[in-house]
Amino acid sequence: MVGMTSVPFRGGAIDLSALKPAPPAPAGAVWWVEADDRTFESHLALSMQHPLVVEFWSPRAPNAARMSADLKELANEAAGAFLLVRVNVDEAPAIAQALQVSAVPMVVGVVGGQLAPMFQGTTDKAQAKAVIDQLVMLANSNGMGGRAQPVVPEGAEAAAGPDPRFEAADAALEQGDFAGAVAEFEKLLAANPADAEASAGKAQASLMVRLQGLDAAATQAAAAADPADVDAQLAMADLEVANGRLEPAFARLVEAVRLTSGPEREKARTRLLELFETVGAAEPAVLSARRDLMSALF
Repeated sequence: MVGMTSVPFRGGAIDLSALKPAPPAPAGAVWWVEADDRTFESHLALSMQHPLVVEFWSPRAPNAARMSADLKELANEAAGAFLLVRVNVDEAPAIAQALQVSAVPMVVGVVGGQLAPMFQGTTDKAQAKAVIDQLVMLANSNGMGGRAQPVVPEGAEAAAGPDPRFEAADAALEQGDFAGAVAEFEKLLAANPADAEASAGKAQASLMVRLQGLDAAATQAAAAADPADVDAQLAMADLEVANGRLEPAFARLVEAVRLTSGPEREKARTRLLELFETVGAAEPAVLSARRDLMSALF
């Protein structure tokens, strides 16, 4: 996806340099890793940003080889919607013991540091995908639907190139047709709801649509006049994110969640999660605001 630095609006040009689309994955990249006693904890920490699917396996269970291959294919097809973490229990018995893995293969999901059992024993690719899609939706609904980083195996080609999936969306963005770009990203998501990069692209293009015609002065006045006016706070948060002022934008919507209830509260929560996706789950301001949101909700 192409990057944009500013868009003209009533009230002046708004700097959008903070919105940096993810670069295309390097050629040969994958979205699965082998973990051991030394690296497992660091992989688990990533579940605060995006969902993990953890596969406990053993070469002593050759009947599970097909399922292992299917899980790798699903991870690569999702292109970052989740990271597959593979643990050979024969080489990491302490992990298996700590997590009470009694038999392999066993697959669990991890969202926000919390384990969610998925299935034990073998299953086919379609059934595995259905369960994983549910995990991704759960992570998205809890603000942890970020994009896993691709892994380039040793010896793989490191050169990157444009992703042909986004050709139509990129063309619309280049022409300033943000609504058209949203439509193109929606087509990709209809084909693959777990496409995290398309989801992030849609969130960025949707922000552009909302900002068109926005009067900055009027927006600021309305937001200052009534902190409980959710629509005014949403517009102001969009304006702040567009200008790279992430922390006040997120704090504004967290406060709106605290002050409201019912549909208005859900509207503020949903927009906040969309803005998280717009700027990227690894952004420090997102990590901090996500904790604040959980506190406001519970």
